[in-house]
Amino acid sequence: MLGFLTVAAAFAVANLYYAQPLAAQIAQALDTTASGVSPALVGTQLGYAAGMLLLVPLGDVRERRGVLVVTALGAALSLVAFALAPSIVLLTTASLLVGLGASITQMILPFAVGLAPSEERGRVVGTVMGGVLAGILLSRTVSGALGAVLGWRAVFLIAAGLMAMLGLAFRTMLPVSPPASTLSYRALLGSLLPILRREPVLRRRALVGALGFASFSVFWSTIVFHLAASPIGGGSGLAGMLGIIGLTGIVVAPIVGRLAMRVRPTMINVLGLVLVILGFGVFAALPDSLIAICVGVVLLDAGVQASHLTNQTVVFGLAPTERNRVNAIYMVGYFLGGALGTAAGAQAWQLGGWPAVCAVGAACALAAIVPLRR
Repeated sequence: MLGFLTVAAAFAVANLYYAQPLAAQIAQALDTTASGVSPALVGTQLGYAAGMLLLVPLGDVRERRGVLVVTALGAALSLVAFALAPSIVLLTTASLLVGLGASITQMILPFAVGLAPSEERGRVVGTVMGGVLAGILLSRTVSGALGAVLGWRAVFLIAAGLMAMLGLAFRTMLPVSPPASTLSYRALLGSLLPILRREPVLRRRALVGALGFASFSVFWSTIVFHLAASPIGGGSGLAGMLGIIGLTGIVVAPIVGRLAMRVRPTMINVLGLVLVILGFGVFAALPDSLIAICVGVVLLDAGVQASHLTNQTVVFGLAPTERNRVNAIYMVGYFLGGALGTAAGAQAWQLGGWPAVCAVGAACALAAIVPLRR
């Protein structure tokens, strides 16, 4: 069951990232620029944040398997809408819906944690998040390669088919999972703010995660433009292939999951964020070297994932009966940070090129260390 949920999380989260290596292709098809296509990329992350706020908490008050099935089928429909969108306005609207459906990723994780004893929490989080990391990175590789051959619209139609099949797999493979509470939906949403006020650790970890993911998004939302403009050359295919390099970060996931239960979590956070800063230093120092870009990708992805996994292992231990809501609050902050990073990356590229992108990405990671010193 853990293996199935890990694979499901990988497919679910991939929907958020298919567009990134295809950004230049989408911009050309819809006759716009990097800044013009940015709302569609940001919209996916904002939709994801909205889904975590409005949909993920349902796992605390509704039968969890049914929520997963319905959300997966809704995600399939939103991906079809994205594939068929004829303009940036409609594409941005569809991207919000894609992000909303992709929030199923954060329903899968607490479902998996709920199946395991408390002492195994770190291992389960590490395993499932290893799948999430694989989905994030391989989604770029697959979409970049398929987009170069079939076009960007075909990528999203294929993704829609995968989500429809995943919904059927949830229905047949998962056990019925009764809710932990009988709150009404209105009361459920109303409980989020009191939980945030009550849990200072959650507030701090959400801020650290948001800033870390902002730095991650700064890079991945602009790398395709840098590759095309630099002597390296290449487009969506090469940008997607960089995702394979980042797969080394998968090794980090289970290790961090176990360490976060045994050593001081803040140490792991700081180490991860320092790796991110070093990664942007490599990007800035050797911008025209593909080898340097690959080294920086390893540092960036491993560092961001180490910090993020540590945060999640900590927050999942705060309130077991409110696990979906705690995760929703954390992940809303996390992906709002990602949306901010995507927007900031596009503006940095437009105004100052690759040096500005590297400076903004490193600054976000450095800022993430500040809350950890409290």
